[in-house]
Amino acid sequence: MDAAAIGFGILQAGVLLVALVLLYRPLGDAIARIYTGAKDLRVERGIYRLIGVDPTAEQTWRSYARSLLAFSVVGLILLYLLQRAQAVLPLSLGLPPVPEPIAFNTAASFVANTNWQSYSPEQTVGHLVQLAGLTVQNFVSAAVGIAVAVALVRGFARRGSGTIGNFWVDLIRGLVRLLVPVAVLGALVLLAGGVAQNLAGFTEVQTLSGGTQALPGGPVASQEVIKLLGTNGGGFYNANSAHPFENPAPWTNLVEILLILAIPFSLPRAFGRMIGDDRQGYAIAGVMAGIFLVSTAALTALEAAGNGAAPALAGGAMEGKEQRFGIFGSTLFGSASTLTSTGAVNSMHDSYTALGGMIPMLNMMLGEVAPGGVGSGLYGMLVLAVLAVFVGGLLVGRTPEYLGKRIGPREITLASLYILVVPTLVLGGTALSFALPGIREEVVSTSILNPGPHGLSEVLYAFTSAANNNGSAFAGLTASTPWLATALGVAMILGRFLPIVFVLALAGSLAAQDRVPETAGTLPTHRPQFAGLLAAVTVIVTALTYFPVLALGPLAEGLV
Repeated sequence: MDAAAIGFGILQAGVLLVALVLLYRPLGDAIARIYTGAKDLRVERGIYRLIGVDPTAEQTWRSYARSLLAFSVVGLILLYLLQRAQAVLPLSLGLPPVPEPIAFNTAASFVANTNWQSYSPEQTVGHLVQLAGLTVQNFVSAAVGIAVAVALVRGFARRGSGTIGNFWVDLIRGLVRLLVPVAVLGALVLLAGGVAQNLAGFTEVQTLSGGTQALPGGPVASQEVIKLLGTNGGGFYNANSAHPFENPAPWTNLVEILLILAIPFSLPRAFGRMIGDDRQGYAIAGVMAGIFLVSTAALTALEAAGNGAAPALAGGAMEGKEQRFGIFGSTLFGSASTLTSTGAVNSMHDSYTALGGMIPMLNMMLGEVAPGGVGSGLYGMLVLAVLAVFVGGLLVGRTPEYLGKRIGPREITLASLYILVVPTLVLGGTALSFALPGIREEVVSTSILNPGPHGLSEVLYAFTSAANNNGSAFAGLTASTPWLATALGVAMILGRFLPIVFVLALAGSLAAQDRVPETAGTLPTHRPQFAGLLAAVTVIVTALTYFPVLALGPLAEGLV
């Protein structure tokens, strides 16, 4: 890679860092005010009356969980029916109903904030499904994630309380005051950058090779901005954020990365404000930023090195990457999307070098906590902080405490269950795909493009992405088969909602406790020592869980 490319890459990273630092306090403070303010907006009061909700009524964690699950189940059913009825709906572009397995997979995917797409969007779903189905779920699934994070923060902040807030209030405030206004502004920026926004049908265009291709227009910018801002990831086009209608230029690429990271990196500030100790927010944000920087640097170095004659001649591993973004623009986007639960891609991860392709996989295996999805990253890191405090308490021989709350057997049990859910789904789904005879034949003969270790990596990546609610893929895998469409759909649902139930139960347990007085033996959780312990726990838990299967896939391929 030449000096100019390196300089431009460093400039991109520097601009992104400055923008995130400038957003951290004002955006974090605004989020804290949204969820702690006593007054409701007029539009919010109207929505409460419409759905029959008393905004002053608090909920226990069980009631909060029931409301959240009921809302999500209704969303899943409606989105499934919308796809199946597509042929008789307006703005369908003449497309037939979405097949049952794909419709289920897509409904599960978008409701679970995963946005995995085992189909070509422009050839499968019309404008109405995109607008009324997929885009709506992009908003509400993101608002659900933030609501869960806020409920857990209340668990730490409250004393002797049997309630953790009101799900419907948290959901609507997140939509009305945060996601919709920022999405409108972001869409205007993307429109100025050349992202498409219309209701046009298919248009025949001349390709560079002299052939023709039918390209649809559509409401792209409005979906593009919320797919990124809400860390969703579903593309309007099959090429996702590599498509020039979704991501036309290097500067729009940088804006899209900023949209992915803005809310997740600002939520630790909101956490600090809501518990009354900004230092705790800085500690969490520092751990997130440290992991992000290490991951991005490793991925960029591996792709820039690009072992082999062809990558050496190209100045790096450029297969599957857009020339207009280059290696830095691709790896920065790849790290941002897989360290959050976004799943959007502007390059083909399947074409990365063997070890380079392992980094996005590892990013998801970390639990997507650096900074993670909107809401899910913060509550995931706080669960790991509970585990880190427990480990620290064992080392010094004291009852573990975090933010004035004792971490007892119930809290550790809930944190452990949270941590075990996703690895069980990832490893179990991957194992079943190769262990069951009939399914193995389908996976090996139909789904896998490249046999051997890379084929294992493709399936492992798919289940890692689904269970972690990411949505990106090794594009060489054909996942529209009955087994993968169903298994990945189930992994998305369980990987999203089982951890949420455990987090809400933990929030309820913490909220019911009184605050423990701080003593000389209390472990300071705002200092670099604890941040280092938290980072180590995050990495070690992941390494111990996934290293054996990584040794059979990307490590075996990369070390050949």
